[in-house]
Amino acid sequence: MEAIRPSSDLRNHYSEISRQCHEERSPVIITVNGRGDTAILGLQEYYQMKSELELLRTLAEAEEDVVNGRVAPIKNTFDDIRKHLIERKNDEV
Repeated sequence: MEAIRPSSDLRNHYSEISRQCHEERSPVIITVNGRGDTAILGLQEYYQMKSELELLRTLAEAEEDVVNGRVAPIKNTFDDIRKHLIERKNDEV
């Protein structure tokens, strides 16, 4: 559950807000003049959220590919990957 704190708490109680974000692993909403303005969350939660968003975007693109018929048999895909890996290995030698 997210906590709501006034913007003055950022200046006066930053360490408490930081601890709250990390211990509770939930965002703290900062208000200005009684209205939501900013969300603060721990760095680990931020990176987790970014990763999940990227995965959702990738899945949405994949679903769009399926809907539009842009698919290939998995065997062909793995054959292409093997071919490129072998070519790369031969280029390195």
